[in-house]
Amino acid sequence: MRDIRTILLGSIMAALAFIFLATWMTPSPANAQDTENVASQAEIDRTATGGATTLEDILRRQQGLEVDNEYRAENVGNPAAAAGITDQLGTLGGASDPDLWRGMRFNAADISTQVRGPAADVLIQDRGMWWLQFREGPLLTYGGYLLLGTLGFLALFFLLRGRVKIDGEKTGRRIERFKNFERFGHWLLAGSFILLGITGLISLMGRKFLIPAFGHESYAWLATGSKWIHNNVSWAFMLALIMIFVMWVIHNLPDRTDIKWLAKGGGLFGGGHPPAKKFNAGQKLIFWSVIVLGGSISVSGLSLLFPFELPMFAKTFAILNTTGLPEMLGFGVLPETMTPHEEMQYAQLWHAIVSFVLMAIILAHIYIGSVGMEGAYDAMGSGMVEEQWAKEHHSLWVEEVKQRENKAPSGATPAE
Repeated sequence: MRDIRTILLGSIMAALAFIFLATWMTPSPANAQDTENVASQAEIDRTATGGATTLEDILRRQQGLEVDNEYRAENVGNPAAAAGITDQLGTLGGASDPDLWRGMRFNAADISTQVRGPAADVLIQDRGMWWLQFREGPLLTYGGYLLLGTLGFLALFFLLRGRVKIDGEKTGRRIERFKNFERFGHWLLAGSFILLGITGLISLMGRKFLIPAFGHESYAWLATGSKWIHNNVSWAFMLALIMIFVMWVIHNLPDRTDIKWLAKGGGLFGGGHPPAKKFNAGQKLIFWSVIVLGGSISVSGLSLLFPFELPMFAKTFAILNTTGLPEMLGFGVLPETMTPHEEMQYAQLWHAIVSFVLMAIILAHIYIGSVGMEGAYDAMGSGMVEEQWAKEHHSLWVEEVKQRENKAPSGATPAE
């Protein structure tokens, strides 16, 4: 029952984060003042402009305020009022060029195409600018700061704390910690995630950083290769994610030992190492972060691999709205109707945001498993660890191993 509550709590927290980020990315009035500004749009007198854009509309856009586009969306020309073929605008069928472009922008133009697909007849996507601005602004800025800040924190922690050494005297005896197929699943996941992280950053940040440094031609082949690697290596990542879940989920369920481990900070700050089973509380947090965040990245990635085929956000927002949770938290009603392009834009942003968070977590994991702790790399390097290291960091697991060895047949030989 405790495990079920933990899973439910994690699901609720993930949903709250989802609502926050989705609402943050949705262009909507930020406060009551903005709401009043939107309402005042209906009171703007457009008789002087014949229903066209006024100076007030232009000023509102410059200030970043909401503008009611209804008056423009309906102003797409009237074919029934077309002038004669010899008269002005006659050949355009009663619609001027601005009328035509407004019709395309607001998806009201009478167009036809031989291309078939959910978004084939959408020529101008009116909501695309907020996505582009968020992608090139806050996403790159805060995502970059997160990764650089994580690296800086780990470097500072290493300078202050140093490497976590094996306290006791080494015995020279080794215990098998992970079997070959377990290490294969781990390295398949690790290797694919590193490739995905690098190629993803190239695709996301290349236009801003790589093109100015190396030029368009050099970036073109790099971007093409990165896209190919990213799309194909993603399958290895998803396969490895399933493998490690099946192999290790039973060892990563929370128990009482985790509370003591967390209370003592895992022994990283001195004061002895708290008892732990095969996976301590820190490793369990890493495991569930990889499963939950990696699973979310995989689902949004599949949506991007198959454009317009796997919409997620409108349906998810509809489910959340039925719970009343968004309104309870002050976010209002989340949008439930989206164009195919908007679905893809949300999927791309969510894919990138969650990836940045998981990359920061994995950087900390790499640090602890390499330079941060003596003897830790052996667990995934050779699969065999020093017995004294195992006793200090996973004492309860060592006791389980010893009990199994004592119960083994008399002719059996323990691993060395």
